Amino acid sequence: MASFVAEVLASSGKLEKEDLSGKVSKMSRKVEDTKEEVCEMINKRYSDFLPTLQGSEDLMVQVETVSKEMDALKTCIETEVRPNIHMAVAEYTKLKQQLEKNTVIITMLGHLKEFHSAMEEFNKALQEKKYVDAANQLERARDNVDSLKSWKISQLPLLSAINSELTVQRENLIYHLGDEWKRLVIWTLPSSKEPAGQKSFLKVELNLSNACNGDGELKPSALLCCILQALAIQGELQHKIKLFSQVLLKNMLKPLVMYASLSVRVTEQQDEGTILALQCLEESHEERSAPSQVYSKLLLVLKTLHSHLLDVSIGDKKLSAILGELIWEELSRCIIHECLVHSIPTNSSQLEKYNTVIKETEDFEKSLKEMEYLHGDSTDLLKYARDVNCHFASKKCKDVIVAARKLMTSKMHNTVKITPESKLRLPKLPAPSSEVKVKQDIVKEEAMMENSKQLSAWSLRLPACRISESVQQLMELALNTLCEAVGSSTQCALQLFFTVRNIFQLFYDVVPTYHKENLLKFPHLAAIQHNNCMYLAHHLLTLGHHFRSHLPNPLSDGVATFVDMVPGFRKLGAQCFLTQLNVQRAELLERLSTAHNFCNLDDEDNYIAASKAVRQVIHQLKQLGTVWQDVLPVGIYCKAMGNLLNTAITEVIAKIMMLEDISSEDGEHLHTLCQTIIEEGPLVFIPLAEEHKNRKYQEEVPLYVKKWSTFKELVIVLRANLQEIVDRWADSKGPLAVEFSSSEVKSLIRALFQNTERRAVALTKIKQSAPYSS
Repeated sequence: MASFVAEVLASSGKLEKEDLSGKVSKMSRKVEDTKEEVCEMINKRYSDFLPTLQGSEDLMVQVETVSKEMDALKTCIETEVRPNIHMAVAEYTKLKQQLEKNTVIITMLGHLKEFHSAMEEFNKALQEKKYVDAANQLERARDNVDSLKSWKISQLPLLSAINSELTVQRENLIYHLGDEWKRLVIWTLPSSKEPAGQKSFLKVELNLSNACNGDGELKPSALLCCILQALAIQGELQHKIKLFSQVLLKNMLKPLVMYASLSVRVTEQQDEGTILALQCLEESHEERSAPSQVYSKLLLVLKTLHSHLLDVSIGDKKLSAILGELIWEELSRCIIHECLVHSIPTNSSQLEKYNTVIKETEDFEKSLKEMEYLHGDSTDLLKYARDVNCHFASKKCKDVIVAARKLMTSKMHNTVKITPESKLRLPKLPAPSSEVKVKQDIVKEEAMMENSKQLSAWSLRLPACRISESVQQLMELALNTLCEAVGSSTQCALQLFFTVRNIFQLFYDVVPTYHKENLLKFPHLAAIQHNNCMYLAHHLLTLGHHFRSHLPNPLSDGVATFVDMVPGFRKLGAQCFLTQLNVQRAELLERLSTAHNFCNLDDEDNYIAASKAVRQVIHQLKQLGTVWQDVLPVGIYCKAMGNLLNTAITEVIAKIMMLEDISSEDGEHLHTLCQTIIEEGPLVFIPLAEEHKNRKYQEEVPLYVKKWSTFKELVIVLRANLQEIVDRWADSKGPLAVEFSSSEVKSLIRALFQNTERRAVALTKIKQSAPYSS
């Protein structure tokens, strides 16, 4: 039965022999068949790698035929059905959806055709070394793959296959381009195993080949352009030039700046090309090159590169401009730090001669701009050269910083003794101006009114300790520099004063980093560093006050102070020593971890292990006492040793409290081990063995070891009977209750005594008492 649309069209005399619905259905089958065949062909071509060239060409013809039939059918529908659409909306919609689906499929098939065609052209161009055409065809293939990916309904199994093929062929092209580049630009570099130095750079050569390739079809310049343009199309040019720039900087440009005896030799050879090689000038014995020599050597290299390699335009940009952007910042920084810095005059009489260097720098940059290595008017290099007056003033302070850094990086273990009577050797300064003197008189009057609140004679005095000799010299350097600031111009005084501040800031930053490993490894150095920081902090409190009235404004108005740096130095010293204490604490715990948790000591091996661990702990504490005696202030020494001993006995207490069953023999062994600690532990609190008056620190062990009383009470319990334990508990009022809770005491009783009626009675007495927590 004919459809409603067919009946309408038949009545109007516009229907052909075959109705539209039948045509669309027939066309859909054709499209599906064609789709399957195309997919099968593409799969074979790009996934299964079967030679199906002839079949693919037939299929392409078939695709074009079906496409033309689709266009004719679409025209028929648009011209004949649309006027009567109001009579067949539902059926027309269905037909249109089917048509659109077929159109999508045809579009996809078209993309597959374009992809196949582009890949064929790519392979052909690559074989003929038409690298630009090959790169363009690869991008064309990529566009078609991207279009296929954009169709959400296109879940073709072969999509991953053609995408992989695209990736493989791109890598193939990049490989060929890289291979061609290596034939045109040949580096000879020293072995990476050789130590970097002037001698190793004498092996550096750069060969820029200008010979024709094997078949003589392309000249190097044309081939180079093709290679560079193809790399640019594939987005690899920047990476390739970046690698070249890194090698050029490291092995040729920077060595020419850094080593005065190095120069570059350019050799033109008709067959082998142009060779740039580094050579040594035997007649040159200068440590640093003059700016004019550096500029001359660099220009020779860059001009040679420009004429043989970089005078190529990529789009609207020359290759020399791309290279310049990559190397200029680092190259100019190298010129400044390795050349211009050392060319700054050391006295004012030479300042006028420095104009020659400024002119040479301007000419150097002008030549680079002509070759398009540089763009713009002002650069950091020229700006640095022109600011010679500023750099000249800064150089006056540089020697001070260099001397200070040398002291900071010297060995710390050479020490001097500091006593409370030790004072800085302050220079005699000129009398302050009248205005400053009036201010001082007012301050003195106010101080006289406060006589009733005088400080102790020991106020603002350092305790006896040892500091590094280099730190004492550093303080003397700071004093001498501040003395130079007295009577100088305002600008010079400001620079000298802030140079002194920089000295201390440098100490704060450099010493902990430079000596980091030694400060962690050697307890002796950590203690010295602690004292060094406290010594500097102590003198920074009053250093600015001593010089302030003798310095020009604004220093005399309160700017000349170092007080703000005091908390930082105190914190730095404390952190350094605390870090070392943590290292020692970890070592103590590690030694005690070998004691097998102090269990089953009736076994000989276990007892030997536990005894060895205890002896090692005592030995470590004695060793620390030896290296810290006469170095740390007495108070700090006792606190540090007390902290470490407390760590050890706390760990021993915890291990013993964890034991669930302690036999009488175990108890005796535990008591023996603990008694060793009680007898030998206090001996480490004699800061100076030859001073008998310091023996009082042994009697004050509980002040420095928080768990000392707890430990002694535990030792008593290990040998006590049940009645003695109950008596020491004394209804939560005895010494045992002060150190342990009721639950801890009951655990000890259960571990030490067998389950008897007497033990039950004792536990009841402990239980009935109110627990006490220390």
